[in-house]
Amino acid sequence: MTAGGFKRNWGVFLDRDGTITEEVGYVNHVSRLSLLPGAAEGIRLLNDAGVPVMLATNQAGVARGYFDEELLKAVLKRLEEMLAALGARLDALYYCPHHPTAGEPPFRADCDCRKPKPGMLLRGAREFGLDLGRSYVVGDKISDVAFAKAGGAKGILVTTGYGLGELTHQRDSWRCEPCAIVPDFYSAARWILEGI
Repeated sequence: MTAGGFKRNWGVFLDRDGTITEEVGYVNHVSRLSLLPGAAEGIRLLNDAGVPVMLATNQAGVARGYFDEELLKAVLKRLEEMLAALGARLDALYYCPHHPTAGEPPFRADCDCRKPKPGMLLRGAREFGLDLGRSYVVGDKISDVAFAKAGGAKGILVTTGYGLGELTHQRDSWRCEPCAIVPDFYSAARWILEGI
C-alpha cells in the first residue's frame, strides 16, 4: 500500500472545466457547475482500482476578480457532492488562484502552481508518495499535456471542452504530444486501466 492506503504508487491528475465538467467559461456561481456524461463513472473506475485521483485546475478568475476564493471553494465542495452522489470521489483538490499579470497581490503572482508549471503535480507526488513517471494528467487543452510533461508525467487529451478545437485547429503548433487522444474522461480512465 502507498501513502493514504492506495494500491498504486502512481495517480491521475485531472483538469476540471471541459474535462469532467461542462466548459462554460468562468464558473462564477455554483449553479453553473454540471458534470460531463461519464465523468463520475470514469473517476469511479479509478477509485475502484485503488488509483489516487486528484483535481488540478487553474482558477485565475480569483486573481481577475470575477469571484472570490470562498466561491471557488463552494464550487469545489459542490463538485465533490455531485461526484459522491454517483459513487465517485476526488482524493485531493488542487487549484491555482493566481495570474502573473492580472489582479492584485497575493493573487497576482508568478507562482509555481499555475499550469503548465508543475507545482500541483509535485504537491500531489509529495502528499501521496507518487511516481510521477508512471502518473497521468487528463485535460482538454494541450497546456494540460505540457503540464504533465513539466512534471515528468504522461498527458492525455480529451476532445470534450476545448479539446476538439485544439486538435482540429492548433495541432500544427503543439510543442508536445499527448500519449493518447480520447473522446472523454471515461475513455481516458479505461485507456489508463487497460495499460496496467
